[in-house]
Amino acid sequence: MPVPDPRLDKLAEMVKPEKVIPAIIEFVDIAGLVKGASQGEGLGNQFLSNIRQTDAIIHVVRCFENEDVHHVEGSINPLRDIETIDTELMLADLESASKQLEGLIKKARSGDKEIAAQAEFMERVKKALDDGNPARSVEIKDEEEIKWLKSAQFITAKPVLYVCNVAEEDSAKGNEQTQKVEELAESQGAQVVFICASIESEIAQLDSVEEKAEFLETMELTEPGLNRIIRAGYKLLALQTYFTVGPKEARAWTVPVGAKAPQAAGVIHSDFEKGFIRAETISYNDYISCNGEQGAKDKGKMRQEGKEYIVQDGDIILFRFNV
Repeated sequence: MPVPDPRLDKLAEMVKPEKVIPAIIEFVDIAGLVKGASQGEGLGNQFLSNIRQTDAIIHVVRCFENEDVHHVEGSINPLRDIETIDTELMLADLESASKQLEGLIKKARSGDKEIAAQAEFMERVKKALDDGNPARSVEIKDEEEIKWLKSAQFITAKPVLYVCNVAEEDSAKGNEQTQKVEELAESQGAQVVFICASIESEIAQLDSVEEKAEFLETMELTEPGLNRIIRAGYKLLALQTYFTVGPKEARAWTVPVGAKAPQAAGVIHSDFEKGFIRAETISYNDYISCNGEQGAKDKGKMRQEGKEYIVQDGDIILFRFNV
């Protein structure tokens, strides 16, 4: 999905490039898990394998009453539904942790200190899962443990965004059920977004931007719920945007928060990173207030940044490189 960003629209309006290319975030739609998925119920193992390959989890939770839409448990209880899924994910991780720990203990007999440290870390993860806590709850002590946790591919180590699917009348402010989800999310350090899937379905069927805007206005909404999910997902993954702007193309590029200039250059092409010389950088606000690149140069707002420069959200950058 394209990441909605009014800054890119504004830049395109100023420069009038031939092409405008937004940043992209990818969502993988996985069918709902059922009780016993960790033991292979339904298509559990296949779906659990798909989840392992993602960077984060969006958990869509039913928070609306409708007798015409059957719930597998026969009643609406989002906290119960969340617990069901969390239990299945933790059971899958517990099985994986047990197998990995067994292998590490065997290898540690050789006296390798790093393997022994990794086994001790895996024991801590297994204990957390045994106690009914996700892998992300384990205290991380250093960079090595971050690396081990990532390589272990635990599902419950991934950050979570709860998406509350509500009725039309609750799409702006939520309801009693969403309040419960918000309280749970706050205790976990997770985020929550409300959407009404039936509204999103209607928006998707409208062709023009004008029709969509008119429909949103009648629903007293400022934007589609999907936009909020996209932005929340972007934030969940600690991502940010920088721009390249020229007559041929205005484009948004995605980099992790904290990325340095050469790493950001590498997103465009590996040669840019290998032969990095400098990043000619203008902040978004300076670019707009100075009416573009030349105005920013004239006012001394273009900076020459080197290899240690940490890219800021909204930077407009021209990379100089040599290979």
